[in-house]
Formats: sequence, C-alpha cells, structure tokens
Amino acid sequence: MSTPAIPAHQATAWDRAAILALGAAACALSYDALQQMAVAIHIRGFLTYLFPLVIDGFIAYGVRALLVLRTAPFRARLYVWTLFGTATTASIWANALHALRLNQQGISDGLYLGDATVGVLSTIAPLALAGAVHLHILITRETTTEAPEQPAGDAEAKRRGGRPPDASLEDLVEIGRAAAAEQGELSRAVVRTAVQAQGLGMAGKRLTEVMNILRAEAKAASEIS
Repeated sequence: MSTPAIPAHQATAWDRAAILALGAAACALSYDALQQMAVAIHIRGFLTYLFPLVIDGFIAYGVRALLVLRTAPFRARLYVWTLFGTATTASIWANALHALRLNQQGISDGLYLGDATVGVLSTIAPLALAGAVHLHILITRETTTEAPEQPAGDAEAKRRGGRPPDASLEDLVEIGRAAAAEQGELSRAVVRTAVQAQGLGMAGKRLTEVMNILRAEAKAASEIS
C-alpha cells in the first residue's frame, strides 16, 4: 500500500514538534515497562536502563531503515524486516506481559481492568513509537522533496546559481551598440546596464570582448570620418 504524499505547505515546525513529543512520550511509557522487565530477567545494575534502548531503538531506527531500503534487493529488505519485526514483537510482548503480571497481582489505584484490556492497552506505547518515527520521516521527506514544478528557464537559472542566462556575443554587441548610440557614450557601465535591462547575464570576460568589438568599430568609424 502506498503512503499518500503530504503537501509541503501543510508540514510545519509544529507538526514535527507534535510528532516528536508523541514519540518521546511513547518511548518513555514503553521504557518504563521494559526497564522493569529487565530487572525481572535479572539484568543487573545500570544495565537495566540499556535494555529498553536496545529494543525500542531497533524499532525506531528499523522504521527509517525500511524506508531508506525500500528499493533495495529482497534479501536486504527481508533482513531489515526481520530485525524490525523481532524488536516490535519483543517490545509489545514485554509491555503486555508487564501489564498483565501487575494486573494479576492486584496492583491498581482503584480502577481494575480485565487482563485482555490491560494487555491490549499496554501495546499502544511501542506501536505509537514506531508510528511517530514513521510519520516524522514521511513529513520531513515530503517537505524537503515536494516543491512546485518550475519552468525550464527557471530551473536552468537555478542550476546556474540564480544568474540570468547569457546571450550570444552578437546579441550582446548589438545591445551595446544601441545603448552607446542612445547614451552618446561607449563605456563598460553603459553596456552592462543595457544588457542587464534586457534580463540577460554577462561575465566580465564576455563584457571585455564586447567592448573590444565596439571600440574597434568606433575607431574604424572615426578614421573613415
């Protein structure tokens, strides 16, 4: 199933902040359950705080890896799917088991829910973490890649660093000749201004070539007269 594109104008900093906040909250909820499970399986000391990072870290980065490698060979995609599926299953199972064991022990603040309800609700955190990462990647990618289509001339100008296109040497000489006749003066400033007024670009070397031609013409005209 293809994921619908998100228009660039709808993706704002607030969208990213909301998704990051949701992902952080989901990670914190899942982290609490997994850290307690690490204690239960006799992981010692501060290492219990690393256990949730390994599992939920694979979920978070697995989503990105799936998107990055979506066109990779099948064996590579299968490997990533295996890691992602294993981490997601482990996190969901651990969160559900944690909630069920506490529920069976009667640990409650007054509201008691059935085991099935507790088990299902406890899986929301790891699933929300994967979903938040997925949404953040999609919004970031669509915002940076989806842009209005530009005319060919604009695209060419952008590739040239935003500089206007150059005209041929003959056209530049003609523009300079007309400008000099109109202004009654032949100078680099007059020619450059006239060329820019036509929406054209001209490098310094090309301007020198144009000026050499125009000055040669002016010199020839003065010798004849």
